[in-house]
Amino acid sequence: MKKIIQLSVLMLFMMAATSCEDEDFTYPEGQVGISKITVYPTLTLNGDRYMVIVNKSVPFSDPGAIAKEGDTEIPVTTTGSVDENTPGVYTLTYTAANKDGFTASTSRTVVIANVDAAAAANDLSGNYARTTNGSVAVWTKIGSGVYTVFNPGGAPGTNLTVVAVNATGDQIDIPAQAASDGSPTSSSQESYNKAVSPPTYSWVIVNPGYGTALRTFVKQ
Repeated sequence: MKKIIQLSVLMLFMMAATSCEDEDFTYPEGQVGISKITVYPTLTLNGDRYMVIVNKSVPFSDPGAIAKEGDTEIPVTTTGSVDENTPGVYTLTYTAANKDGFTASTSRTVVIANVDAAAAANDLSGNYARTTNGSVAVWTKIGSGVYTVFNPGGAPGTNLTVVAVNATGDQIDIPAQAASDGSPTSSSQESYNKAVSPPTYSWVIVNPGYGTALRTFVKQ
């Protein structure tokens, strides 16, 4: 029995060795066996993810993006536009395709705002807890009177970021925009009260995924 097992192992080894000798691992460039290799494009923004122009301080100039397929730079197509004479939140999307037609994209948010002196002097940045559930909205100042707000609805488990503008005095709002997940978002019934300690604010989030409740937050 031992000799039979040894002979079987030897035969298997010889078959494997013969199989390896017969296999040709020399493939045409860009292929492995019958599979084609593709290098997906990558995009890198020139400049910042958010660009803010307040009170027409400078003309808007799109710094664009760079796309590469491996080490080779490839063309970028830009969609969207910015009207620097009209306050608003604009999205520019940059797209590139590799030689096999696979695409990748990235985007930039451009904020055009008119902000008065009182609002420009404010700093509303910080963490605000929603009064009903303690979920935190995070305000980050990115320009005079302009903020990004993470979790603007105080909804646990969401990953949404919007741009909010404090254009005059203590007035706040979320201008109509495509939020970080692409959903159309704005606000209504906004108020900010910094006369109390800690400051509070309220608004209704206008977004297909949110209800119509007035949401109130207290600064932490």
